[in-house]
Amino acid sequence: MAKKKLNIAMIGYDFMGRAHSNAWRQVGRFMADLPYEPVMKVVAGRTEAKVKEAAERLGWEEYATRWEDVIARKDIDIIDICTPGDSHMPIAIAAAQAKKHILCEKPLANTLADAEQMWKAAAKAGVMHMLCHNYRRCPAVALAKQLIDAGKIGKIYHYRGTYLQDWIVDPAFPRVWRLVKSRAGSGSLGDILSHTMDLSRYLVGEPVEVSALLETFITERPLPDNPSKKGAVDVDDAALSLVRYDNGAVGYLEGTRFATGRKNYNRFEINGAKGSIVWDLEQLNDLQLYIEEGPNSGFRTISVTDGKHPYVGAWWPPGHIIGYEHSFTHTVYDFLCAIAAQKLPSPSFEDGYKNQRVLDAIERSARDGKWVKIE
Repeated sequence: MAKKKLNIAMIGYDFMGRAHSNAWRQVGRFMADLPYEPVMKVVAGRTEAKVKEAAERLGWEEYATRWEDVIARKDIDIIDICTPGDSHMPIAIAAAQAKKHILCEKPLANTLADAEQMWKAAAKAGVMHMLCHNYRRCPAVALAKQLIDAGKIGKIYHYRGTYLQDWIVDPAFPRVWRLVKSRAGSGSLGDILSHTMDLSRYLVGEPVEVSALLETFITERPLPDNPSKKGAVDVDDAALSLVRYDNGAVGYLEGTRFATGRKNYNRFEINGAKGSIVWDLEQLNDLQLYIEEGPNSGFRTISVTDGKHPYVGAWWPPGHIIGYEHSFTHTVYDFLCAIAAQKLPSPSFEDGYKNQRVLDAIERSARDGKWVKIE
């Protein structure tokens, strides 16, 4: 029997749009139990020549230059938001009111108030809503979650998460949209530290108090369309935070785009009473596990490539590694399964709101120079 088709409309087509397009294109080809057949119906972007080229290159049937027109279409079932943060709220609220299911890139919004409005609008409309924190769906991270939930490393004491990049170290690098607060909401805080913070919520517990530091090293950069002139950089280049969790664990979060030599170093270490877990995105198929067993104890590496490991059975034989792009395929797979089950996926927009509460508290702590409780 043919599967019911769901028509997808994606808003935005750059880096994340490419990753999401690949996921929609591959999910039905590899996930045998997929409940629906996703149809890549239309991609939307402001510049006609560019969005037309993107539609042809990425595999979308149609293109549009106004997201409002796309959301109004009765043949669209899912809205996938891959735009800068300043447009997430209006797109998501319009999609909810039009009764479309919504997948949205992280962070959910640029402000806590916007995130709350998005969550409430989606909940009121009764649509499925999901925030794309794709690293939750790397098989090694999903296995770490299983081991923690099974009590293998015992009571958790420490979460140590770092996300290090270096792509804006050069002072001549232009002031792109990610360096403009009105577009991006924040700098490394929302762009990358949000990932390691979300992983801590997923694996450890809810943050209840933070103490933070935000730093901007280069305060002016060349304008992209006029390099002879400079514009102010009003977002953070580096974000660091100490965290207390609701279960008594303590954490350290760091996100910086000034770690020279680090390209996409997303790493966490979790220490518990009976053991520790370590993961690094740049070796994403491996999970380091330590279980306290006396004098012969030591870290061992689990190659998370066996068919019995989370998600891996859909892909290749053991030892045949997967990559970054597969985490997005797993994300849209779980989203489609959630729609079929009419059960909210995780992270939902509620998680996005809770994430934004932490990011907001980190900003306030850095501004005021004191510990801030997360209400």
